[in-house]
Parts: sequence; C-alpha cells; structure tokens
Amino acid sequence: MSLTSWSRLAFVPLVPFVMLAGIAAAEEKPATFPTNEQLRHFKAMGDPRLSPDGKQVLIRMVDATADGAKGHLWLVPVDGSAARQLTYSPDADKVGERSGMWMPDGQSILFLAHRGEHTSLFRLPMNGGEAKAFDLKVTPLADESKLPGALPTTTPDATKSTKEEKPETIAIDVAGFRVSPDGKTIALIAADPQTPGEKKQKDAKADAAWVDHETHGSRLYLLDVATSKLTVTGLAIDVRGAEWSSDSSKLIAEREEPNGESELGPAGSGWIVSMSDPAHPSKVDDLPATLGSAAWSVDGGSIVYLAQAKHEAPPGYSDLYTYTLATKSTKNLTDGFDGSIGRMEPLPLKDGSILEIAEKGVVTAPLKVSADGHSTAIASPTATVSSLVTNSAETGFVYLGNSGGSGPRLFYTASLSETPKALATPSLAPEGLKSLAPKRISWKSDGFTIDGLLYLPPQAATGKVPLVVEVHGGPLGAYVDSYSLFVDYLLGKGWAVLETNPRGSTGRGAAFAAANKNDLGGGDYRDIMAGVDSVLKTTPIDPAKLALTGYSYGGEMAGFVETKTERFKAIVSMAPVIDQNSEYGTERGSFYDQWYFGKPWEHEADAWRQSPLSGAAHAKTPFLLIQGESDTTDPLGQSQEMYRALRQMKVPVELVTYPRVDHGPLGGAIYGSPTNEPWHGFDARRRIVNFIARGFGEAEPEK
Repeated sequence: MSLTSWSRLAFVPLVPFVMLAGIAAAEEKPATFPTNEQLRHFKAMGDPRLSPDGKQVLIRMVDATADGAKGHLWLVPVDGSAARQLTYSPDADKVGERSGMWMPDGQSILFLAHRGEHTSLFRLPMNGGEAKAFDLKVTPLADESKLPGALPTTTPDATKSTKEEKPETIAIDVAGFRVSPDGKTIALIAADPQTPGEKKQKDAKADAAWVDHETHGSRLYLLDVATSKLTVTGLAIDVRGAEWSSDSSKLIAEREEPNGESELGPAGSGWIVSMSDPAHPSKVDDLPATLGSAAWSVDGGSIVYLAQAKHEAPPGYSDLYTYTLATKSTKNLTDGFDGSIGRMEPLPLKDGSILEIAEKGVVTAPLKVSADGHSTAIASPTATVSSLVTNSAETGFVYLGNSGGSGPRLFYTASLSETPKALATPSLAPEGLKSLAPKRISWKSDGFTIDGLLYLPPQAATGKVPLVVEVHGGPLGAYVDSYSLFVDYLLGKGWAVLETNPRGSTGRGAAFAAANKNDLGGGDYRDIMAGVDSVLKTTPIDPAKLALTGYSYGGEMAGFVETKTERFKAIVSMAPVIDQNSEYGTERGSFYDQWYFGKPWEHEADAWRQSPLSGAAHAKTPFLLIQGESDTTDPLGQSQEMYRALRQMKVPVELVTYPRVDHGPLGGAIYGSPTNEPWHGFDARRRIVNFIARGFGEAEPEK
C-alpha cells in the first residue's frame, strides 16, 4: 500500500454527478437504482474556478465515452442562469481539456489539452475566437546519447554518419501551471523531453533502464505572456508544484529528490524562486522534508503549508503550519485537532486566516483557521465538501458538495457567513434514479469509538436482507457521508451495505489514525467484526448472508477476514496487499509501510503476522481477486500469491486481471468514475455482484 492507495474519499477532485429521484421530470415513473450499464455512462464535474469579477465559475465536465472519459470546460453563472460549454475537441482527442484557469483580467482562460503529440497550454479569448496554443519548446541541455557511457545509437548494421547533428528545439509536455496575479508570467511544470539521441536509442531497442539513475525529471519554467519567451528556472528536478505570491514577485515551489529517494524517507523541500533571479532559487531550510502543498500568505510574509503532524501519526497525516520568513519561526495551527485536515491545498485569505477542509467522523466541512490557530467550522448544506476556491478579490466562494442519497452539486456563496446556493449545472445523468441516504452509526471496540455508514434497501422494511460490508483504502483514509454510485448499485440488488472506518482511519484525530501501527489485521479486524455484530443486533440483517469487499487496504483486510473467520459467504479482494515482504520490495511507496511495521528483514515476525498470506491454511470462504496488471502501488504479484495459496488449499478462488491499468484508475472505474477504461469497471462490477449472489445462494443478477 502507499499514500496513493485508492479509496472513495470526498476530496477526489472529479466527482460523479446524478439527477436524483424527486426532480419533477423524474416523477412520471418510479425511480430505480442505477444499473451496471448506467454506471458506465455517468458523467462528472470538477476543478471549479471563480472568475475575477465573481460572476461566473469555470468548471470541467467529463463525458463518459465508449472508450474513455473526455473533459470539456463550461461556464456556470453565479446568478443561477444556464451554463454553457466553452471548449470542444476533435474526435482524435480522447481526453479533452483540463486544468482550466482564468487570466487575472478575466478576458481569457487558459487550459491544457493534448493535441498532436504533446500536451500544450492553450489560451481562449472570452470575447470570441479560437483557442491558440503557446509555442513551448526547449533546447536540450545535453544529448545523453553523446555522453560517456551512453548506449549506442545505431544497430550494428546501421549506416554510419559523420555529420555532426545540430541541437534542435523540442516541444515540452505541460503537466501543470499557475498564472501570476499580474497576468504577466505563467509558471509551468513540465518533464524533460526526449532528446533525438534517446529516440534513436529507443528505436534501435538499445533502451536499457538504469534504475534510480534517471537524468530527466519535472522542471519549473517561466513563460512571459507578452513575448512567449520560455525560461527554465534553476530549480532542480523533480518539481511537484509552485504557487505565486500576491505581488507576483516570487514563487514558493515544492520539489522532491528524484531517483527513488522518497523510498528511503521523506525527500521534499521548499524553494523560493524570485522573478529577479529565477536562475538561483533559494532553499527554505526550515521547511520539513514531509512538505506537502504550500502557498504564500496574502501579505507575502509567511509560507502556509501542509506537512506531517509532529505527533505520532502515519505518513501523510497532515497538520497546517505557517512559517514566518522575517523571524524564521514555525507555528503548527492544527496541533491536537480532533479530526483530520489536508483534503485541499491551503487557501490563505486577506484577513490572515486560512481555509482548509476538515473531516470529523463521517462529515467534511470548510474550516477557517486563524493565525493564532483557532479554527471555526463553516456550515454546509451537504455532508461532504471538496474543491473550495475563491478569487483574488474574495468576491465569492464556490465548492462541490454532496451527501449520501444526494448527488454532487456546485455551490456558490458571496460570503462564508451566508448560506450557499446550488448553481445550475447541466443534467449529467439519467433522470429518475433512486439514491438512499445512510444511517450514521458508531460502535465500541477495544475502547475506541468506530464510525460507520449503514445503507438499507427498501426490502429491509418487510424482512431480513443480506449485508455487504465494505472496507476503505489506505489504511489512512475513511468513508464519509457522500454520494456513492456503487453503493446504490448494490442496494438495487436488495442488499444492505455497511461502510466501516476501523482504527487507523482518518476523521478522529492523530492518535486514532496511529492506533493500527504494527497491528494490521489485528485491532482493525476486530473493529470491523464488532460493527457487523452491532448491526446484526439492531437491524433486519440475515446473519447467514454476509459478504465483504475492499479495495487496496480494504482488499488487504478482505484477506485477513478470509483467514480469520468463516462467517461470510463471499469475499471480494481488490488490489490487495497479501505478503508484506514481497509487497515491500516491489511496491511504490515502501516508506509508508515502513512506518507500520519497520523493514521486513529486521522485523520478520511482525511483517509475516501482518500478512494475510500467513493465515492461508485457515481459509475456507469463496474468494474473488480483482487486480490491475499495471498496478505499481499493490502489484499484480500480491493477488497472484493469494490465488496460488487458496487454490492449493482447495478454497474456491477466482483471479481476474485487467490490462493497462494502475491502482487508482481501476478503482475509479469500478466505483463509477469516468475513466479511459470504462469496460474494466463494467466487467468488474458484474463479476462482483454475481460472485456475491452465488455466495448468498441467489441467482446471478448480471449476465
């Protein structure tokens, strides 16, 4: 597992949208739960940006297509009038436009799109006209094919040439950008392009990879808007992000040491890039190696950032800090906070406060944190909030919000003290769909209070129903009260759903998040079982029809459940960790696991005890493994190990693998987000519900 382990969380920037039962147009016929086919066609919206005058919101709408997901930019007026589409793309473009951003004068927008062979930065005037791409090319600093020790550039039978090649400019692929507040400069992040010599090596199949000796990486560039001159800054690779000061004089940039240094421990750093001397950035030595998102205070005197909490907590558990340059002093603004933060980049305001999104229990809400560390929750009409933004004048605030049983909407408010209103966005899903809100529940386990969300199908009103238990990814993650296509899909089969947040989850403070250290498959397993017991005592659930599913860490917990109890009739494990030893040596993000149980060769007993494979001899329940073949977080070998072990133990087991997909994309496809592999999600859902139905002794609902 790693910090990027996939789970259904509220801060996912692109959220599925659905028109829900109760809308007038849907009253003509009874509402129904979404089908598997309908989940493949759900659309999404994300990345809102408020215009400089505060009158419009730029937002990305993603269409689900037969072979992927394609995004376009739309304008949504804050006065409630109809939205309109701004950008279009040719059929050959399977991705569309993304990362829309206003120019500070409001006269044009910028966005990224893949046209031809490269991802380019485009500018679209708002008064009419075509979007035009900036000509972004660089001259390679060196052609690696001519460096000592380089691989040959020709095959043995190739014709030799004595003509010296002249350096040529090469287009760069833009990964991200930020516009200076004065609109004169655009900061770009782009990976070093392939040189002509490297291309020859690859074409000749002389392309061996020297692990952790990569000389390319992401760099920070400055684009002069008036002249289109592109300048590379002196900041070394790999650059992760950069934010402007309000006076446009400097950037705070985050970089990470390249070539696998993060596998050895935190390797981040913060750098100030001055517009007066961009070739010589200065490192801010007092910023920690766990540095996450950083921004300038509005007055430019402090750096606001997220970083690892000072107290005992897993990697990725963040606190909010300020660093004052004049005094070189650091202040932790959220030390001891009884929830979790870090669901968005810090948003400094003109009054000196900072906006974040906080999670407490199963609810997320905007949080305003003052310079002295006092925090105030801001009321929201929805249980889950994401993508909270404003403009430089702070003339309004927009965000995405949703709740269980109520699909995502775009909200606007002129002031944080006023009640937000939902704006008119396009209808992005079939009308007449049923969605049910959960019951927020909690139970006790080993002295901890454990949160859960219980969804009951209509059939529970007249008799006992089967129960599907779900475990989130992470472990550092949580289920929140948010709209879930996948849950409604399961409810449509007549099954109840219990989402569980065992110890180690977010939402209940640092101590709770750290409570599963060196105890994976121990206390967290007991927490989940205690939740099942609690629900059985209070709810019309058939105890003879229990199933469990989980993705990533949830898939790992599914493996523990398989080897510790026989109370379930079917278990589905997706992208799991099965053997901590082999996982540690092959995954991306081993330092994350090291926090939980140390280096496996130094803590062999602990690593094996916390591996589901260690209990394979006790497995009996039918077990389905779902796995992406290109998963770098929890690699394919993990599922293969469990599959082989259960087969040899004569346990009913199935392994289904999906080509081309990494960890996050497969999870998104399964749970209902538009992705470039929509059929993977369709097929996996079909297999999941059929497998569970067979375990329950029911007919397969999907053909």
